[in-house]
Amino acid sequence: MKRDSIYYQIFKRFPALIFELVDNRPAQAQNYRFESVEVKETTFRIDGVFLPPEDATPKVIFFAEVQFQKDEGLYHRFFTESLMYLNRNQSQYDDWYCVVIFPSRSLEPNDKRTHRIFLNSDQVQRIYLEELNTSDTQPIGINLMQLTIASSETMAEQAKQLIQRVKLEEISTLPKNEIIEIITTIAVYKFSSLSREEVEAMLGITLEETRVYQEAKAEGREQGLEQGRDEILKVAVPLLLETGMSVEQIAQQFNVAVESVEKYR
Repeated sequence: MKRDSIYYQIFKRFPALIFELVDNRPAQAQNYRFESVEVKETTFRIDGVFLPPEDATPKVIFFAEVQFQKDEGLYHRFFTESLMYLNRNQSQYDDWYCVVIFPSRSLEPNDKRTHRIFLNSDQVQRIYLEELNTSDTQPIGINLMQLTIASSETMAEQAKQLIQRVKLEEISTLPKNEIIEIITTIAVYKFSSLSREEVEAMLGITLEETRVYQEAKAEGREQGLEQGRDEILKVAVPLLLETGMSVEQIAQQFNVAVESVEKYR
């Protein structure tokens, strides 16, 4: 399940969702925008930056990280990236907060001492999705995020119930069709081995015309083409090199980067 891609889509369409999780909710939470930002002096990329609207007072920026695997270097990287971004844009913001989202407490880095100045402050909030209340009294956004960590056995029913809840409730934060598309995105990736008809029956909706289904189909075709091309290169490159062709000539012949050929020398 491609959670990085899913969370990017969730936050891009629904940036206010992050503020349903954190304690320090800004006054203009509904007007924030979500971006993925590159820190040009290094190879760092900050995946989740929530930027305040131009007329916000004060201007508070939120950095977010969604971590679904164990990474002992997470805090080193995340706080470094955030502070480097602040250094480059120090005149644009009045305050900042960091939010780190884990599916469970067990995936948090073991070393919590090195960065205790941040972790023990009110500027950093850690969220453990499995510890949040799962009842229907929670905001839909939180139930949506919990859906990403649901087991295969329970996810279908949770997704179906959430879709019904979205259809019945009054929601002001995001159009209902957008929320249903996010639920669909999670289901399509979670059950990638199922046919469209099987996913439709499971969720009780029609997928064929939805944006997520078309995107998933396109992504699947692209991945299939890449895998097929790699298989061809794996066999062809050694044979063509023996005929005297250079790496550059082979790359030109197959219309690929030289690096793609080099790995099969």
